[in-house]
Amino acid sequence: MVDLMLDDLIGLGKKANKIKESKWGKKVFFIKNIHLNYTNICVSKCKFCAFAKDEGDDDSYSMDIDDIIGYIAKNGIDANEIHIVGGLHPHHKFDFYVDVVKSIKEHFPEKVVKAFSAVEIDYFSKISDLSVQDVLKKLKSAGLDMMPGGGAEIFEPKVRNIICPEKISGDRWLEIVEIAHREGIKTNATLLYGHLESFEDIVRHLEKIRNLQDKTGGFIAFIPLSFHPENTFLSHLKPATGVDDLKVIALSRIMLDNVPHIKAYWVMLGEKTAQVALKFGADDLDGTIVREKITHSAGAKSKEGLTLDELVFMIKSANLIPVERDSFYNEIRVY
Repeated sequence: MVDLMLDDLIGLGKKANKIKESKWGKKVFFIKNIHLNYTNICVSKCKFCAFAKDEGDDDSYSMDIDDIIGYIAKNGIDANEIHIVGGLHPHHKFDFYVDVVKSIKEHFPEKVVKAFSAVEIDYFSKISDLSVQDVLKKLKSAGLDMMPGGGAEIFEPKVRNIICPEKISGDRWLEIVEIAHREGIKTNATLLYGHLESFEDIVRHLEKIRNLQDKTGGFIAFIPLSFHPENTFLSHLKPATGVDDLKVIALSRIMLDNVPHIKAYWVMLGEKTAQVALKFGADDLDGTIVREKITHSAGAKSKEGLTLDELVFMIKSANLIPVERDSFYNEIRVY
């Protein structure tokens, strides 16, 4: 599989696109969603992160439940999905996070709550003295519908120990996600590339995702994330090239034959590269997002959000079929 990354770009893209079209034809999916980053205060010091702050920093913030409900009411009233991730706050109790989910469901029962990465779940387990299974049961009972795929970064220990030494290991990430799948909670999965990893590290990462999917069937989508070095401790690195972006998208589609969807995450790729990625194996553009903070803290040049009309235009101008979906890829409207 490493040889595929050395293949010519167009040949690789054709292989990936053939697989994509065998699954979804000309359809490209998107969702009306909103990202909610409830705090940037974080006890972890990941070298690739430009978002996290220490408590007391001038630009640090933490939303309480009223803030969260107000933000959704103002910015996400038409959204079908609330995507929630944040820093590992040093003082919040686990009950706070349960109450966040419960309050959102009470105010917006029709919306899917996709919340908390495996890293956050591990942290909740530590601060509550509960098992991961019990943490997930409580969150699911409160209204958690699914989990995002963040925190996977790169599973290779040597690289992971450099870019995020305080974060849970790759094996722990896989363990927590497997428990979530057993509890009936679907998740996404991610890969962060374009930093210190090798092609071999990327292939091994994808193999572990594929193996867990064979075991649980719980992954809905895979999202390759292109690293943005600006304002991070790795700012000396050059970002991934457009060729790198397209090759990783294509390789993901080829290797992850058992994961239904591959996302071209336009926030990190930029709108134009994301559009081209739809011909290199990606079948999903994520969504409207409204206001993305994490990648833009690292200098992303994409917009903070896209309108439905902009997403439809991106897809149609690529001679593909826009399909609005829900969080579980049930079709809402074909444009």
